[in-house]
Amino acid sequence: MKLHEYILFGLIGLSASTAGAVCGIGGGVIIKPLLDAFGLLSVEAISFLSGCTVLAMACFSVIKSISSGDSSVDKTIGTPLAVGAAAGGVAGKILFHMVASSFSDRNRVGSVQAVCLLLITIGTLIYTIKKDRIKTHDIKNKGICIIIGFVLGIFSSFLGIGGGPINLVVLFYFFSMDTKTAAQNSLYIILFSQAASLVNSIAAGQIPEFSFLLLAVMVLSGIAGGAIGRKVCKRLSEITVNKLFIILMAEIMMICCYNIYQLS
Repeated sequence: MKLHEYILFGLIGLSASTAGAVCGIGGGVIIKPLLDAFGLLSVEAISFLSGCTVLAMACFSVIKSISSGDSSVDKTIGTPLAVGAAAGGVAGKILFHMVASSFSDRNRVGSVQAVCLLLITIGTLIYTIKKDRIKTHDIKNKGICIIIGFVLGIFSSFLGIGGGPINLVVLFYFFSMDTKTAAQNSLYIILFSQAASLVNSIAAGQIPEFSFLLLAVMVLSGIAGGAIGRKVCKRLSEITVNKLFIILMAEIMMICCYNIYQLS
């Protein structure tokens, strides 16, 4: 890869991780479709790098929140969700490789991911706009939490987005969380699902080809984005975070439409 391509990957990783840390969407939901649009690497490599970037950002953000004592993660709910997400992360990775192996043209896999992400993003945007008029729930049952986490883990791992907007919608609807609380709990879930997905990929020998330097650039951009995002989030009101989230969803939808056209 050329120098300007490394810079491009680093800037995308940094900006997406910053936004992801603020909104709790992980950043992969921005990284994955954007890098697909540039088409510089295979779909498998981009999914893997996106997951590693999100994992680095989530790890930094969660550890920093806990160590500084400002974590709003509800462990009674968040931990069962995270355990389910870890199992779902493994299942989602297996599903991804099953789908990938069924296509002779690997670009088709990217188009499938883009369609799924577009549908999820549209649903998320509609819910976010109308959420004040939607009755929410306050689930406490740990078994149900594990099941919900498992489904979230499958989506995040299969799509290579870390967690994305679907995490927030689920936390809003099933657990009646406000935006900032949902963001921190979402990152906690993402940490477990992406860690499990990475371990599974390494154990199964399913690591795609890319340069180690590029991986280092993406991981460092994820950590830096997590640090910047934490500081920015403290300065923003919940209303502003909601507006930023809606803007990001609209941008992601446009990128997905482009990817569906380009990869189909």
